[in-house]
Amino acid sequence: MSDLRKIIIDGHEIEVDGAMTLIQACEQAGVEVPRFCYHERLTIAGNCRMCLVEVVGGPPKPAASCAMQVRDLRPGPEGQPPVVKTNSPMVKKAREGVMEFLLINHPLDCPICDQGGECDLQDQAMAYGVDFSRFREPKRATEDLDLGPLVETHMTRCISCTRCVRFTTEVAGITQMGQTGRGEDAEITSYLGETLDSNLQGNIIDLCPVGALVSKPYAFTARPWELSKTESIDVMDALGSSIRVDTKGREVMRFLPLNHDGVNEEWISDKTRFVWDGLRRQRLDTPYIRENGKLRKADWGEALQLTASKIKGAEKLAGMVGDLAPVEAIFALKALIEGQGGVVECRTDGAKLEAGNRSSYAGTARIEDIDSAKFIQLIGTNPRTEAPVLNARIRKAWTAGANVGLVGEAVDLTYDYAHVGTDRAALDSLLGKDYGDVLDAPSIVIVGQGALQEADGAAVLAAAMKLAEDTKSKFMVLHTAASRVGAMDVGAVNDRGMDAVAEADVIYNLGADEVEIAEGAFVIYQGSHGDRGAHRADVILPGAAYTEESGVFINTEGRPQLAQRASFAPGMAKENWAILRALSGELEAVLPYDNLATLRSALVEAVPHIADLDEVPENAWQPVATGKLGTASFRNAVSDFWLTNPIARSSQLMAELSANAKARTQGAMAAE
Repeated sequence: MSDLRKIIIDGHEIEVDGAMTLIQACEQAGVEVPRFCYHERLTIAGNCRMCLVEVVGGPPKPAASCAMQVRDLRPGPEGQPPVVKTNSPMVKKAREGVMEFLLINHPLDCPICDQGGECDLQDQAMAYGVDFSRFREPKRATEDLDLGPLVETHMTRCISCTRCVRFTTEVAGITQMGQTGRGEDAEITSYLGETLDSNLQGNIIDLCPVGALVSKPYAFTARPWELSKTESIDVMDALGSSIRVDTKGREVMRFLPLNHDGVNEEWISDKTRFVWDGLRRQRLDTPYIRENGKLRKADWGEALQLTASKIKGAEKLAGMVGDLAPVEAIFALKALIEGQGGVVECRTDGAKLEAGNRSSYAGTARIEDIDSAKFIQLIGTNPRTEAPVLNARIRKAWTAGANVGLVGEAVDLTYDYAHVGTDRAALDSLLGKDYGDVLDAPSIVIVGQGALQEADGAAVLAAAMKLAEDTKSKFMVLHTAASRVGAMDVGAVNDRGMDAVAEADVIYNLGADEVEIAEGAFVIYQGSHGDRGAHRADVILPGAAYTEESGVFINTEGRPQLAQRASFAPGMAKENWAILRALSGELEAVLPYDNLATLRSALVEAVPHIADLDEVPENAWQPVATGKLGTASFRNAVSDFWLTNPIARSSQLMAELSANAKARTQGAMAAE
């Protein structure tokens, strides 16, 4: 039950929840209150004092609006609503004083600071500070921290807002950062000089309100006003995090998170944030044809003619869908291959997902349902590596009192969980029990791809769905491939799965780089990077990466999302759907769309829910027929978080991070 209270802010009366802090009430009233330490997704510190306001009839000094609730305010002498002023002379003087204190030791090196142009301290000093300083003594200097290859530190600029400490502790779930000392001697430091061991650490760059923590790979490469900014979607995992792509000319310079409460809140993983250097390396920018075992450059006409002749002469034709393909390209591939009598398959990892049953591959749970869940059961998954931002969300639910269970490998998830076991027997032991309190509380069953890739994957899926049904839980399938749900929606599957692909004599590979193709078949590879798929190819058709074409992706919960074009593909590379349309002309089986708009119209006609961008369709519950579980232990789908796709494998930084992660697990003992 809400506790609504009336409050007057700067002469305007509003009604807010009594549990709100004054800074939240001011935001609701449309009044801006400056802040440094306060962040709505972190605990309250109340240590920067920039958010001071005057409470009429309250204490005779300004009050920190982030640390005082509306219900703590006293009404007027005749019961009038409490009065708060954010623009009184007292507040103005207090803010100017706080800003002057903050700038005492802060080096005024704005021209060389990477935060320049995006700096909260800069902005607020102009808006709420004074244009002079009474401090004439030497400024303090401190040593910089080594936090690893991602976050560069300039600790002399630090204003001790402790946002980084609170994020790493509360959201990322690591305890390597903290604050030592008091007063002027207070400093942010890391435990025993350790580097940060988290795949969410890049978020502290965004959180830092000054230039103390900046991006090490991006340092001194561009200024914010030089960049073109495009809203898009991340494809490094299947979560579909909202991102902003910043480009300078044709080059992607950085990725930043966008706020989306239903998906990623305002966090992104480090792979999402720093993979941009992989977009520049090992790019396919011209068609290639293999002759006498060696690849040679070709033009589009020659490559498409050879491809068309091989497809026409194929006895068994198959198409494979990679992990990063947009729905439009998948839809065009399916139409082209099946039009030539072939089969298409998107479940390249062997996952036993049931075609046509959306509740079995997109589930019935939304990502935001995790926030309110009291019981969360994980099956055959390690969300810390498969979807770090989702794992942070599970951790948030755990800190709010949720119970988490795990069937699978015992790994560090940054929160406590009940480890039921590692094998199928552990999953079976959860079925047919007295579930007690679980039945009356919101709960979610999350099954990973590692649980579905073995021979008994269909039986595991059936058992997981039965557990969800018996416990009245919502059901979620945690995918690792950004394209998988979209490919399942358009029906890019066949009855025999990858067995049908293995028997084909001509294989059209749409960016599937995680599959080993046996010798014998003629392989046409269409993709953006010279990775495993290109090494095996007989013809290479260079396509666009996810930042270089507009495309729809459907995330792990079944939400259609639009990735916008931010730059252009290099050299002779083309958009993926356009290559398939050109090839259909060579095959004399022209696909009925000449532009992206016409293609999307045909796509929406075939799969209507794709038209509802950023909305999660309701999926009718269809349990899968139960089967016999095997005896093997569950294994997780992702073994190396940093090298899961061709873009990441082309990145020098991802290779360094992968090597660092391995070194951490294989460190020498103290006695060595």
